Amino acid sequence: MKIVLATHNKNKRKELQLLLNSLGLQILTLDDFPEIGEIPEDGKTLEENAKFKAMTVNRLTGLPAIADDTGLEVDALNGRPGVYSARYAGVSCSYKDNVSKLLLEMQGVPYDKRTARFRTIVAFTDGSTELITEGCVEGHITENLKGFGGFGYDPVFYISVYDQTFAEMTENEKGKISHRGNAIRKMKQLLQREFSIFTDSKISTPNKENA
Repeated sequence: MKIVLATHNKNKRKELQLLLNSLGLQILTLDDFPEIGEIPEDGKTLEENAKFKAMTVNRLTGLPAIADDTGLEVDALNGRPGVYSARYAGVSCSYKDNVSKLLLEMQGVPYDKRTARFRTIVAFTDGSTELITEGCVEGHITENLKGFGGFGYDPVFYISVYDQTFAEMTENEKGKISHRGNAIRKMKQLLQREFSIFTDSKISTPNKENA
């Protein structure tokens, strides 16, 4: 069975592929469909954005699609940047721009007030069935960048239990505890449970050993 990851973000794509590989699916990405440009993320919630991206890619390709949207919610900033996390510093801003703005706004905030969480919503649709899952991880915002891995806000998102930021972890370590990892694992369970939805699909169904 083929499934399309509805993202152009190479970092997200890599994480999603690693987490979905065990399902035995043929995983495609938007790189396989260059005619599909950037999909707007102008919804008011993470769920709206994830569902819209999945539905758009399913409609344009005719294939089942999975999309996600992620937000960093900082308590001292009343939940910002939230749904605007990817463009917090403006349209077409870089990861560095977003992190710089966040650290500037957090100057002078003591550690115990620097609590935050990453939330990811993952949406799946094959055109008739929709599935939604959510993953969340709690942490703190550091005062300085730490680590060289990951992407986005990873260098400033600190997990006290591990005494590391996401950027200091390996890909496997991060995947085991991250918001996106949690949401994808839940989605994998739903896909396995609801796998009969593909029985009558035009798309080839994998054998039971690969399901």
